[in-house]
Formats: sequence, C-alpha cells, structure tokens
Amino acid sequence: MTRFKNVPNEILFQLQKYSSYPGFDSQPAGLKARKKVTLQTLRNMYKSNEPITMITAHDYPSGLFVERAGIDMCLVGDSLAMVALGYENTNKITLDMMIHHCNAVARGCKAPFLVGDLPFGTYERGPDQALVSSIRYIQEGQVEAVKLEGGVEMVETIRKITSVGIPVLGHIGLTPQRQSSLSGYRVQGKSLDKVDTAKDLLIDAEAVQEAGCFAIVLEAIPSIVAKVLTETLNIPTIGIGAGVGCSGQVLVQNDAIGVFDKFLPKFCKQYAKVNNVTVAALEEYKNDVKSKNFPNNDTHGYQMSEGEEKKFREWLIQKSIQ
Repeated sequence: MTRFKNVPNEILFQLQKYSSYPGFDSQPAGLKARKKVTLQTLRNMYKSNEPITMITAHDYPSGLFVERAGIDMCLVGDSLAMVALGYENTNKITLDMMIHHCNAVARGCKAPFLVGDLPFGTYERGPDQALVSSIRYIQEGQVEAVKLEGGVEMVETIRKITSVGIPVLGHIGLTPQRQSSLSGYRVQGKSLDKVDTAKDLLIDAEAVQEAGCFAIVLEAIPSIVAKVLTETLNIPTIGIGAGVGCSGQVLVQNDAIGVFDKFLPKFCKQYAKVNNVTVAALEEYKNDVKSKNFPNNDTHGYQMSEGEEKKFREWLIQKSIQ
C-alpha cells in the first residue's frame, strides 16, 4: 500500500476493512526475488549445456506466470494475434499493439530475459525501417531484444540492428509471417532437393549467426536437422517443433496451458486445460448468482460501523414519516 506509506498500520487495517482496495502491493508471499537473466546468463547456460527455457506471454498475468515459474526467457510473440486477440494469422498485429502488450508483460515479468517479436510489416522494407522499429521496441516496449524471421535475406537488417547494441533473436524454418508463401504451416527442411531444403536451413542459420544474432529459433524442422544445426553453430538454438537436440525450447503459453482451443500444434505438449477449468468456474459463478448463493453478505460484503445501522434505520423511518 505504497500510496498510504505514511499512514499508521492501525489506520491501514481499518481502510482495508471498509474499502474495496485489495491491500498491500508488496511481493506475493512465498515468491523470492529472482536474479535477472541477462545475455551473459544465457551464454553461460549454453556453454554448460544447460537447456534454456522460453515461453510466450501476452499480458500482465501471463507475464507474472512466467516470472513465478522460473522461466529463463520470455517472448512477447506475434502469436498473441491469434491466441489472445482472435485473428486468423499473425500478420494482423501492428507494432503499436505489440508495444502495448510488451509493456503489460514487462510489469509482471521481471527476471526473465524479455524479447519482443517484430511484427509483419515493421522490418521487411529494409534495415533502416527495422532499426527504427527496434529502437521503438526498446524505448517504449521495455523489451531487451527483438526477434525477426528470415535467413540470408535478413543479414543486413540484423547487422543494422545489432550495430547500435540491440540484441537480435533469429528465427528460421517455419516462419509464420510468411505462411502464405510456404503454403501454410508446413514442416521445413524435410529433404535435400526441394524448396526450403535442409541445406537452405544450414545456410540461413550460419548467415544469421554471422550477422550477429545471439540465438536462433528453429521452428518445425526435422529433429536430426535441428541437432546438426545446433552442433554446427556457436550460439544457442531454441526449438519449437525441432526436437530435443536444440539448446533450449519455446512454446506458446496459451497452447501449453490449454487456453487457445482452435487447434493444438503437433509439437506442443499441453500441461494443463485452463480453458475447461475456466468455463467450469464461470458456469458455477452463473449458477450461484441465479440461485442467490453469491454473494454472501457476511463473507463477501461490507458492514456499517457499530451502531450506525440502527441510526440508519431510524433515519429511514423518519424520512418515510415526513
């Protein structure tokens, strides 16, 4: 209750008793402050072969979940366009919208290394546009790094962004922003002879590493290809549908905890069914209201000060007489 920091404790407790104010805004009980994850932390984990954990978040509660779970990296991914905003693909979201969500996540997610996804249309025009977008992300969105999709064609863009000290997380394989040109969300690198081959993935991975990426997301590629890429590169690989041979793993939080219900990617393990639990809870709330079991005046309500109810009733009688 920092807004009342100069008010004696006994007064504060009275305020809580007769107010809807939730109480003290101190750190939640049992939650110890975590040491901040930095790029050096991630490098050390990579060198010691400790798997790196990353998951997405899109608002304050989901960011707080990442914080409390002890996750290493948090990605505010453009996937939130689908799993949080209901769009059919990721290309509808704008930089302004992403910055809004990044700020919300940052208020809950303090220790993990925070990365913001550059949305479609904010970096493809060239390095200069990408730099302007990235600077806005750092200044306005409170992120510590940006992520962009693409391989060889993004080398100059990555160099431009990293030249001013902004870390870049690469992303190759299945690149959702380009899903139309890929004929949908299809596994990449399944052969050596066709378009988007395993050879192309290796060329792309080495190119973005050389351009300055601190790590690379490998999405929807065969496990053996991802393992070879990981062994070839000198930076961490973060897999999503790329097998256990990567340096770390990332999932979309709403997929992993069972909130998003339109489809579940094959590569996602669902650790909870929050959608079912939430609907059941809201149905119970509806039934309690209809049956007048909620609210309970003693448990959920507020009482007048001692003696004031009697005065109030007497005043009502006098008012009715008049």
